[in-house]
Amino acid sequence: MDMNTTIDSLTLDVPDVDAARSFYTEAFGLGDRLRFRTADAATAGFRGYTLSLVVSQPANVRALVDAAVGAGATVIKPVAKSLWGVGGTVQAPDGAIWKIATSAKKDSAPPRRAVDEIVLLLGADDVVASKTFYAERGIPVGKSFGRSYVQFDTGASPIGLGLYRHASLAKDAGVPAEGSGSHRITINGVLGAAVDPDGFVWAPVAVTA
Repeated sequence: MDMNTTIDSLTLDVPDVDAARSFYTEAFGLGDRLRFRTADAATAGFRGYTLSLVVSQPANVRALVDAAVGAGATVIKPVAKSLWGVGGTVQAPDGAIWKIATSAKKDSAPPRRAVDEIVLLLGADDVVASKTFYAERGIPVGKSFGRSYVQFDTGASPIGLGLYRHASLAKDAGVPAEGSGSHRITINGVLGAAVDPDGFVWAPVAVTA
């Protein structure tokens, strides 16, 4: 792994690895950035994180949302315009919540299922404490808005990282904030084996020749 890569990939705990792989290939086509593991860890309600796919234009938002729904996702927030752009939110069959969005207001090309950036947003009970945890371990802060939001500078990483106040993240996703049990996600990256203040688990990335 390039040492400039903060997050190499994400492992989702799913009930059926083959079904999950099939869904994500058909819906988003993210390749080896997503990995899957069969796990029976109990969880209920909001898992405390969302995944965002940032794209270049509204037509790509709609193409990806339509592909996800066609593959079996459930719409939480239909695609709609807002002050900041265009976006929609879906829930995958395994329970993960995905927000597909663009800051562009108009289309400039034919629709494509092209993803410019993947961003993992972690819900934090105390954003300042969680920011300190990551900053002390060498992940620099890119932008910070007090106790509500942090965007880290993840360099050349294929997956971005941010913190959002837990209740605010749930509201943005369109789901109740209550949840319990496993987050059902493992972050594979530069921290190696670690657990952050909100219980999110990091794991080392296997180095291949």
